[in-house]
Amino acid sequence: MNPSQATHSVQVWDPFVRVFHWSLVACVILNYFVVEDGEALHQWLGYIATALVCARIVWGFIGTQHARFADFFPTPKRLASHLRQIVSGKPDFHPGHNPVGALMMLALITLVLGLGLTGFLQSTDTFWGVEWMQELHEVLASTLIALAGLHALAAIVMSRVERTNLVAAMITGVKIRKPAQQNT
Repeated sequence: MNPSQATHSVQVWDPFVRVFHWSLVACVILNYFVVEDGEALHQWLGYIATALVCARIVWGFIGTQHARFADFFPTPKRLASHLRQIVSGKPDFHPGHNPVGALMMLALITLVLGLGLTGFLQSTDTFWGVEWMQELHEVLASTLIALAGLHALAAIVMSRVERTNLVAAMITGVKIRKPAQQNT
């Protein structure tokens, strides 16, 4: 068997990253689609989501190799190289986040932090009932849902492109890259 036909497996997502990811998904889905705005549960889910993101940021500096920001920070050079590889039809394998995925991850956690801040500010005397703050919170929430949907779609598409089940990897912690199909 030639090396290009070998299955490549790597332990990538530690338990903290996986629990963080699915807990944040639950908080966001519940808050946007199930719980009424302004209810105490909505606020608590927002605080939990914000705390999860804060913990993930800390883990991005002290966590396991592929959880660290230094492992995947999406520099312009990394982004350009990754996109060139995809366009060429030879996507590069990234054990952790690929540069575009990293950019999405940073955008999503920034939106959650923005939602936490605007949600909290609405509970203060200064911003209670202030329409522009409510509208900003709603725009951030809608943007988060749109990007989360794009993130999920990209995970499915990139799973096919990279021959790696990215959703399963976020459940098991292991990325398994299947060999390329050989034309005979």
